[in-house]
Amino acid sequence: MAWPPFDSPCLTPPPDETGLGPCAHCQVRHLAVCSVLTHEEMHALDALTSTQLLEPGAVLARQGDPRRHVFTVIRGALRMVRLSADGRRQVAGFALPGDFVGLSGSPTYLHDVEALGETELCRFGIEAMNRLGEQFPHLQRKLLERACTELDSARDHMMALARKNPTERMADFLLRLSAQQVRAGGSATTIFLPMPRADIADHLGLTVETVSRCLTGLRNKGLIALPETYRVELQDLEGLEALNGD
Repeated sequence: MAWPPFDSPCLTPPPDETGLGPCAHCQVRHLAVCSVLTHEEMHALDALTSTQLLEPGAVLARQGDPRRHVFTVIRGALRMVRLSADGRRQVAGFALPGDFVGLSGSPTYLHDVEALGETELCRFGIEAMNRLGEQFPHLQRKLLERACTELDSARDHMMALARKNPTERMADFLLRLSAQQVRAGGSATTIFLPMPRADIADHLGLTVETVSRCLTGLRNKGLIALPETYRVELQDLEGLEALNGD
C-alpha cells in the first residue's frame, strides 16, 4: 500500500544558540503539552526526552502492555485500536502531529497503538514526566487540560455515533480533521487522510462500502472533492457544518 506523504521536520537538527537541542526546532511545540514551558524549563525537559522513529505499520504498544512512556507525535500519525470481547475491531481514534499519546490513569495501555506511515515521536518516561509536573505546576495544568479535551472529544464522538446517520458522521469526521489542521497552522479546506478507508470505517462504526458511498455522496452534492485517495478538498464548509448540525 502506498502511504501518503507527511511533512517531515529535520530528524537531526543543526546546533542552535539556545542550547535546547531538538526541542528548539520542534515544529509542533506550540501544539504540544510542553508549550507552556519557558526556555529555561525546556532544558530540564530536553534532558528527559528521546526521539523514536516508527516504520509504517509498526506497533508502538499493545493493549495491556505496561504503560512506561508517553509520547508526542512530531510527524506522521498513529491509530488506537481495541478489540472487543467478541473479536470486533474498533479504531478508537487517531493521533496526529502535536497530539499527546499515553495520557491515562491506567497502569497499562488501553489500546494497540500503531503507526500509519513513517512516524516520529518525542518520548517521555512516565515517572520523569510526573516529576516534571510536580516541579512545574503549569505543565501539570496543561496535562489536565489535555485530558479534559480528550474526554470532551470522546463524548462528542460517542454522541455522533449514537445520533448521526452515516453521511453526517462522515461530515463530522472531516470537519474535526479540518479543525485539527487549522490548529497546526494548516489549511482548513485541504485535508490529508493518513488512514485507509477501513480505519475510517472502524472509527465511525460503518463498513468500508458505506464510507465510500458517503464520500461519493458528499462529492456529488458539491460539498467536497476527491482529487486523490488520501486527499479531500472541502469545497463548502458551511454546507458540511449544516449537514453536521453545527
